[in-house]
Formats: sequence, C-alpha cells, structure tokens
Amino acid sequence: MLQRRAKISPNFSMASMTDVIFLLLIFFMITSTVVSPNAIKVLLPQGKQQTSAKPLTRVIIDKDLNYYAAFGNDKEQALALDELTPFLQSCAAKEPEMYVALYADESVPYREIVKVLNIANENHFKMVLATRPPENK
Repeated sequence: MLQRRAKISPNFSMASMTDVIFLLLIFFMITSTVVSPNAIKVLLPQGKQQTSAKPLTRVIIDKDLNYYAAFGNDKEQALALDELTPFLQSCAAKEPEMYVALYADESVPYREIVKVLNIANENHFKMVLATRPPENK
C-alpha cells in the first residue's frame, strides 16, 4: 500500500484574503474622495470684526439712488453710474484679486442692483452682496 509522505493540511490560510480586503478598502477610499457631490458654493460677506483676506472695494447705493464707491480703507466718494465702471477698473488695476462689496439700501429697486451686477459681470469682478445680521427676537 502506498502512503503519502507529505500530509495535506485541511486548514485555509487567510493571509492572502486580508491582503485582498485591504487593497479593496484602499481602492474604494481613494475613489470615494475623487467623486464629490455637487455642492453649492456661496460667498458670504464678512463682518467688520474679521479681516478681509482679499482687498475690498465698496459700492454703496443709498435710498435716494445715489452711488458711492471706495477702494480699501479710503473714504467713499460720490459717483454717477457711468463713472462706476472706470472707477472699478482702476481699482482692479491696483489689485487684480479684489472683491467688490455692494451695500444697497433695502428700499433700492432690484433693477439698480442688477445694473451694478452687470458692470461686475462684464468686467469679471468678484461680487459680494453685503447684508446685515438677522435681528434676534
């Protein structure tokens, strides 16, 4: 009668299985970070206590539809609507990464705000609409 010299072990080695599991885990972790859901990005205006990372140009429209503008910490100066574009272009020449903050009175008609938004859009300025914090009741 013939006998085998080496006995076959009935045990199953899990070492290669754990390697496969870790490789799959790494693969799914990498692919899940690449695929990100569409998030709406909103640029909120900053309060006075915070320092602005980018230079800010202010455009103010009061309730009587008077336009004022200022660059950085300068004092506001009265402007006509047709003077606003050259003023903003000169500010952008000084600081290409500037943001334009629009401060409009709540009684200002929407068409006046759209005029300033159109100027910013045509010149590729980054625009921020300034708001006041909500009142606590």
